[in-house]
Amino acid sequence: MRTETPASLAVRLRRPLSVGAALGVLAPVALAHPGERAAALLPASAAALASAAAVLPWPSRRVTLAGAAGGVAAVSLLLDVGYQGPYRLAAFWLSFEWLALVALLGRSVRRVPGRWAGPVGAAVGLAALLVPLRFTLRVPGGGATGSLIALLLSLLPALGVAGAGLYLRALDARRERAVAGARREQRLEVARGLHDFVAHEITGIVLEAQAGRLPGQDAVETAALLRRLEEAGLRALDSMDAMVGALRDPQADEAADGGAVGATRLHGPADLPELVGRFAGTGAVRATVELAPEASGLLSREAGAAAYAVVLEGLTNVRRHAPGAAGVVVRVAVVAGPDGRVVEVSVTDDGGRGRGPRGLRLRRAGSGGTGLAGLAERVAAHGGTLEAGPQRPSGWRLRCALPVRQEPCSDAPQRAGRGVRD
Repeated sequence: MRTETPASLAVRLRRPLSVGAALGVLAPVALAHPGERAAALLPASAAALASAAAVLPWPSRRVTLAGAAGGVAAVSLLLDVGYQGPYRLAAFWLSFEWLALVALLGRSVRRVPGRWAGPVGAAVGLAALLVPLRFTLRVPGGGATGSLIALLLSLLPALGVAGAGLYLRALDARRERAVAGARREQRLEVARGLHDFVAHEITGIVLEAQAGRLPGQDAVETAALLRRLEEAGLRALDSMDAMVGALRDPQADEAADGGAVGATRLHGPADLPELVGRFAGTGAVRATVELAPEASGLLSREAGAAAYAVVLEGLTNVRRHAPGAAGVVVRVAVVAGPDGRVVEVSVTDDGGRGRGPRGLRLRRAGSGGTGLAGLAERVAAHGGTLEAGPQRPSGWRLRCALPVRQEPCSDAPQRAGRGVRD
């Protein structure tokens, strides 16, 4: 059974309400003197048109709010100039038309998009301001004083409604910017996850496939190779599933992960031994990890995820750009910084045969915003710094320093939801 929200119900009821309002405004025409009914039909029709436009939901087919409000304002202003009927009839329907124009002014100022908001709002405001003159300029003895008082009495409410519309328009624009910023951040999280996890695993799969093409592979080595390929592919699929799940239901993802969004937030310094072990098991590079026991509890979950991403980036770049490296050292230590203690995370390789052109390729790989450049922004968001450069006598080093948070928290590995498959 289809349920209807209060907002959709209100929109659906506005059409019959607009018809009822227009008919209610036109009904007194039947009570007018037979000789004045034709003259009464003009102000009654203008008031009915303004009332219907103020209530109807827009856009309606090809008619937009700007078109409807502009048309109503034009009809009202033309009637101000051309009306020649009795002033009593103008006075009777004046209040209905004025209230409808003021309501339409508020909607136009708030809802009319872009460059049309100013002209349409000015036209409707002018119509609301001048509609009392249809009576004061025709009543005997009205004169300039009565018209001036009527203008002032019409101006103050119109300014108040226009100001409220501008305020609500500013709130709507702020909300749209916040939503756009949240979507942009979500896209960046997906890009980071794709780069940090999926690209890392696929790089490993490619290297394993290249190693499998070498001659001399026996059945045991082939079986182990296929098993590693399967595990890497499953980890990449799990990372993809976690990111897609976060996009589909971010609230459920936050509940499962304690408020974090995306697959990259499930890992921290405590997960580094497992990561380095997988790296060492899928290639000829010897990799070791030196992890200070107290480092895991000194970073927030977000800062710990950034540290994990630094190591992941460093190991991925070793695979891509330093295939001749013989050894990689991942070090996590707590050191003294200029503003207090920092957690220093570094990935250092010995370069091997690929140290010559490797630096240039690494810098170019990070220039797209998802490599070193994006990683530097992520580390800087937590008050840290990121450095990358050659080591003497050979090799390359990627290092980041993250400040210790004031209230330490546990950053033990978590497997909530869809994490990396063990």
